[in-house]
Amino acid sequence: MFFFFFESRTNKEDPVVIWLTGGPGCSSELALFYENGPFQIAKNMSLVWNDYGWDKASNLIYVDQPVGTGFSYTSDNSDIRHDENGVSNDLYDFLQAFFKAHPQFAKNDFYITGESYAGHYIPAFAARVHNGNKAKEGLHINLKGFAIGNGLTHPEIQYKAYPDYALDNGIIKEADHKKISKMIPACEQAIKQCGTDGKDACLSAYFACTNIFNKIMDYAGETNYYDIRKKCETNLCYDFSSMETLLNEKSVRKALGVGDVDFVSCSTEVYEAMQMDWMRNLEVGIPALLEDGIKLLVYAGEYDLICNWLGNSRWVHAMEWSGRKDFTAAPTVSFSVDGKEAGQLKSRGSLAFLKVHDAGHMVPMDQPKAALEMLKRWTQGTLALTDATDKISPV
Repeated sequence: MFFFFFESRTNKEDPVVIWLTGGPGCSSELALFYENGPFQIAKNMSLVWNDYGWDKASNLIYVDQPVGTGFSYTSDNSDIRHDENGVSNDLYDFLQAFFKAHPQFAKNDFYITGESYAGHYIPAFAARVHNGNKAKEGLHINLKGFAIGNGLTHPEIQYKAYPDYALDNGIIKEADHKKISKMIPACEQAIKQCGTDGKDACLSAYFACTNIFNKIMDYAGETNYYDIRKKCETNLCYDFSSMETLLNEKSVRKALGVGDVDFVSCSTEVYEAMQMDWMRNLEVGIPALLEDGIKLLVYAGEYDLICNWLGNSRWVHAMEWSGRKDFTAAPTVSFSVDGKEAGQLKSRGSLAFLKVHDAGHMVPMDQPKAALEMLKRWTQGTLALTDATDKISPV
């Protein structure tokens, strides 16, 4: 498995943070160069420092996963994963190898972060690390928390939120909402069948539920489903071609030691291999982690449609755990950066939910300063501390 590792620009004793990009099958280099990495790509293809890179508050790992993504290649098709068991075991093995190779970081606090389809990867990986620690497997990993940004975690709840979010934001009309909402029961039933039967039933659920999103996009036209303020101009709705050009240069590939492997931003092979995993509910393993004091931060940019804040808020509030009543009753307060509200935060015990203003699917790209501040406060245990300019806001 291929990875980048950047030591903290501030203090080597800062937490170790691993970042997982979603897709499934999209490279974490997308985040490295366009979101929260130390460098960004200039127009002349040189690298320039990112003033808000997360390496200012952490020792930062970006890994291409599942196998087949980015520079993580295989010549054996059996290495291509189809579910979270395979994904999380590979990541756990990677982490064990990483800390053996870098023992000076093994005692640092450890956090798992990522976005989008990583809403599946992250809870599974966090549970694998925590269970490995409890079983005294290999090296102890000092897991303190995990953060999901604009993620897909609980499909049944999140797909039901699509029509509501689209209506609230003027993407569809009331009549459209009524039509699309009639598609929800088929999605719900298919997801239940997936949970019982697995495999082919899960593939059927994928198609039944994505029909809801596709119907909304029929009305939305060229609206960028990662940021509804924008239009889609490419297949991915963003132009990442400069990264592909840079990473496919022979001199760069030689320096990275990846041989003749061609770099592709997102792997179609991995995407298709994970389709039966898509509609599985990964929220189910989270309560046990919260009960053991492992922190969870769920954050979402307010203008993202595809993994929107509304659906994320709903599954977080619906989650059954000992702190649910207190979390539900907690006030929503301003998350301020430099005295200006950058989002709205709800927090109680091990759980926090943050709706980020003026951001789409990729929060660190749209609001880099607020995203870095979020990481700092969360890892330092001060996320819920507010300044004098903050105010109580309605949910």
